Amino acid sequence: MVVSTINGTSPLSHSNGTTIPLSTFSRNSFVNVEKGDPVAFRPYWEKVRDECTVEIKGDEWMSYLGDTNNLCWYMVPQMRDAILRLHNVVGNAVTKDKFLVLGTGSSQLYQALLYALSPSESSHRPINVVAAAPYYSEYKDATDILQSRLFQWTGDAALYDKDEPYIEVVTSPNNPDGTLRVPVVNSGVEGKIIYDLAYYWPQYTPITDQLDHDVMVFTFSKCTGHAGSRIGWAFVKDIEVAKKMIRFVQLNSIGVSRESQIRAAKMIGVICDGYKNLKSIESDHLFFDYSKRLMKERWEKFKGAIEKSKVFTLTKYPTSYCHFNKDLSEQYPGNIFSPMKSENTYSYTAFAWLKCLEGIKDGESYLEKLKIRTRGGGRFGVDAKYVRVSMIGTEDEFIELCTRLSNAKRE
Repeated sequence: MVVSTINGTSPLSHSNGTTIPLSTFSRNSFVNVEKGDPVAFRPYWEKVRDECTVEIKGDEWMSYLGDTNNLCWYMVPQMRDAILRLHNVVGNAVTKDKFLVLGTGSSQLYQALLYALSPSESSHRPINVVAAAPYYSEYKDATDILQSRLFQWTGDAALYDKDEPYIEVVTSPNNPDGTLRVPVVNSGVEGKIIYDLAYYWPQYTPITDQLDHDVMVFTFSKCTGHAGSRIGWAFVKDIEVAKKMIRFVQLNSIGVSRESQIRAAKMIGVICDGYKNLKSIESDHLFFDYSKRLMKERWEKFKGAIEKSKVFTLTKYPTSYCHFNKDLSEQYPGNIFSPMKSENTYSYTAFAWLKCLEGIKDGESYLEKLKIRTRGGGRFGVDAKYVRVSMIGTEDEFIELCTRLSNAKRE
C-alpha cells in the first residue's frame, strides 16, 4: 500500500499524539474486505468526539466488582442503564422480565451460552450445535477450539435430522447474506435456540419487530463500530442459564473491563440523547440516520460496480416496514438491474453476499487475482461460487474495491 495525504486532507490524529495518514492503493497492493471490522462510522464519531470524552482518574474503577446488587456483578450500573435505554430508543428487543448478562464481546457470550445450555450430566453425549447455511464462518471454529465434552459442531441446521438434543444458532440479520432468519431444525427433540442479533440495528436492516426470545445476543461492535471496546450483552429469560453464563465469564476473564463499560455507556448515551432531542439536533448528528445514509450511499456505488462488471449477482429481497425509521425498507440492496424506488426505500447490510456467474467456480480465488481479499462460501458451509465482501471498512478501501470490481471481466 502507498500511503499519502489525499487532496490536501489532514492526516487522522489520535489523542495519544500519533497520526495515521489517509491512504491510496498502488496497483500491486491488496484491498482487504475479508473481515468485518466496522470502522466505516469513524467520521461520525470524529464529529462528536468532544461529547464522547471520558475522563478516568487513577484511583477510579479499580475493583473487580461493578454492582454487587446485580446478578451480573461485574456490570456497572451506567452500562446496564445505557443498554436498556438504547433498546428502548430503537425498539428492537423486549428487555422486561429478562436477565442482562455482559460479556467481553459477543464471541465470549457465544461460548458462555454453549456452556450454559449444554446438559450438565457428565455422562451425556456432547450436544449438537447447528446453524443454517450460509452460517457465520466463526461459529464452527469458536465451537471446536474448546474441544469440549459438553458440545460439538454438527453443521447445517437445515440438514439436521437427528432425534438428539441440539443448540441452534439463528443469526438475524444473517451474516453473511443479510436475510432475516427463524429456526429451521426439523427434529423430534425440542432444541435450544440462540438468537445472534449483532446486526439487528437500523443502519443494516428494517426493525420489523420488537423481538422477544429466550436468548438474544447483541454487540456494541456492530451497533456503533467500536469493536475494540469488546462489549457484548445478552438478554436471557432463564435465571439458571444467566447464572451459568456469568460463571463462565468469571472463570474466563473475571468480568468485563470497567473502563470499556464506562466508555461504551457514554457513547450509547450520546446516541440516545440525539433521538431524545430530535427537534433541536441536526440529522447528521443522529447516529442511526447518519450510518444508514452512509450504508445507502455505499450500496448504490457498489451496485453500480457489480452491474458494470457483469461477473456477480445480488439477490432481491421483499420489502418490510421499519418501525424505527417509519418507512418501507428492503433487507438487502435489491436486484442490481432494478432502479431505486425512492430515497427511503432501502436499508443496507454490512456485507455483500455475491454469487459468481456461470464460468467462475471459486469467487474468492477470482477476486484474489484482482488483489481483493474476501471470504469464500466454503467458510460459510456453501459452494465456493459464493463470496462475502465487507461493506463497513474504510472509505478508501471501499472506493478502491468498487474501482477494481468495475474493471472486472469474466474469464
